[in-house]
Amino acid sequence: MSSSALQVARTGLDAQDMKMRVIANNLSNVNTTGFKRDRANFETLAYQQMVAAGAQSDQQNKFATGLNLGSGVRVAGTSRLDTQGTLNQTGNPLDFAIQGDGYFQVQQTDGTLAYSRAGNFTLSPEGNVVTTEGQTIIPQITVPTGATGVTVGSDGTVSATLTGQTAPTQLGQIELARFVNPTGLNAIGGNLLTETAASGAPQVGVAGTEGRGTVIQGSLEGSNVNTVEELVEMIETQRGYEVASKMIKATDEMMQNANQQL
Repeated sequence: MSSSALQVARTGLDAQDMKMRVIANNLSNVNTTGFKRDRANFETLAYQQMVAAGAQSDQQNKFATGLNLGSGVRVAGTSRLDTQGTLNQTGNPLDFAIQGDGYFQVQQTDGTLAYSRAGNFTLSPEGNVVTTEGQTIIPQITVPTGATGVTVGSDGTVSATLTGQTAPTQLGQIELARFVNPTGLNAIGGNLLTETAASGAPQVGVAGTEGRGTVIQGSLEGSNVNTVEELVEMIETQRGYEVASKMIKATDEMMQNANQQL
């Protein structure tokens, strides 16, 4: 039984260590544009049924409750919490924030699409709107040389005044992608997410329609990490880790005492 208690306590140490890693990642990204915090989800491991509830305790009576011994805990997975981050005004015409649901579409170097909430874009030497890593936003938006007064409407319409003209010219439209299960998206780093079987296929359309958020020019969405909440979670995780460590120590002392008595 003591060795089983050691195993259960070990699973607690592993689970709390993984949760601390999730918290550390959240805190390290407190200033990352468009970052969404993760939450570790715990679940129990298999139970060993020693006595079944309702089984005969004697010829006339039945057990009112059973005897089930748990085998520990594990982290079943992480959930990304897609709450809205604070919108911070920057005044940069190529900084875009999404207020509401949706993701910008970004073309990776291998031609596949990725999705992001980070709207800190810039221009390539060809005038294309790209990420800081040089990845093109989809649909591609090209700002001609000499164009001034670049504006982006709440529906993603991009306009600018071209050389020799007085009226603004529409350059294209930024479309947003939505997912049935956005928490199922796979984070690959670089503020990018990719589609998975769990997330479902992207539903691409105009910003502000069919539940998609609106585009805010000259602003960036900050991280939704609350430092105080994360620190409280960190303290609770430390306490859980300490309790599991004490359980291992106590179980070891019980085993030593049993060996000395035999």
